[in-house]
Amino acid sequence: MSSTADRRTEVLRAIVSDYIASHEPVGSKALVDRHSLGVSSATIRNDMAVLEAEGFIVQPHTSSGRVPTEKGYRHFVDSIEEITPLSRAEKRAIRAFLEGAVDLDDVLRRAARLLSQLTRQVAVVQYPVLGRSTVRHLEVVSLTPTRLLLVLITDTGRVDQRTVELAAPLTDEHLGELRGLLSEAVADKRLSDASDALAATGERARPEYRDAVERCVTVLVETLVEHPDDRIVLGGTANLTRSAADFDGSLRSVLEALEEQVVILRLLTAAHSVGRGGPGGVTVQIGEETQAAEIRGASVVSSQYGAEGQTFGGMGVLGPTRMDYPGTIASVAAVAHYVGELLTGR
Repeated sequence: MSSTADRRTEVLRAIVSDYIASHEPVGSKALVDRHSLGVSSATIRNDMAVLEAEGFIVQPHTSSGRVPTEKGYRHFVDSIEEITPLSRAEKRAIRAFLEGAVDLDDVLRRAARLLSQLTRQVAVVQYPVLGRSTVRHLEVVSLTPTRLLLVLITDTGRVDQRTVELAAPLTDEHLGELRGLLSEAVADKRLSDASDALAATGERARPEYRDAVERCVTVLVETLVEHPDDRIVLGGTANLTRSAADFDGSLRSVLEALEEQVVILRLLTAAHSVGRGGPGGVTVQIGEETQAAEIRGASVVSSQYGAEGQTFGGMGVLGPTRMDYPGTIASVAAVAHYVGELLTGR
């Protein structure tokens, strides 16, 4: 870009930064006083007039300063070349807090709490998508002579438990054979492949316990093809009340969207195909870019978590368009990294 365009980008960055911090319209005098832009106040006023004409800022009231538009926030985010990483102390604290989790549910709850505290926004963490997971272990436990407990553990640390009622008791020998057949069918397979493998398992069972195998297969297939992964963990919903004015009367619809989860899940799932990126593998959707009328006036900053070459799910934060984008991007990137690292090592 030309030096004039570079300077106007710096002016816009200053306006966005000041408005995020103060929530007050920003005037040319304030820019001159607070920022070393190296030009006169007259030049700054001229740059602001051009930025306003191009739709990057707007004057909400006569004789007031300017505030960024959604187009201005987008240009601001696109001009971020790199994010400032969290400090070593912050990284150690995040790692220690997450490593204290006792199971997958606890990991995701802690991640949501961390994100909400770091960003002061609403944190959203999606449960690992089962269709992308691999079966690590299947355990079959006899609860009573005619009741079994099936425990399915995936590589993401997810645990699903189901009970199966049998028509007749199993001998220890038949229970061992049933356990071997089911484990062989699903071990180390993607869940979609495991479902197909289970379908043929009943034919391989001996007649004496074939009915028990078929009952177990039915329950397991239902577990694999259902979508219990279509749920999210929320953290810091109360943070929205601090920014109620930013939503221009639409806060209620935002809260309803969070409660119903469908809109949020769609955003997390589709975010990384929309091409609205930020540094560090983080996607930023600003205002109308979310294409969700239910959360108009909101921005979503999200990332994916998982192992190298494999995505488990998505996480991010939702807040007003007037948010600290650089800090939020850094926090989302860090927490997503450590959650993926932790689940991969479990």
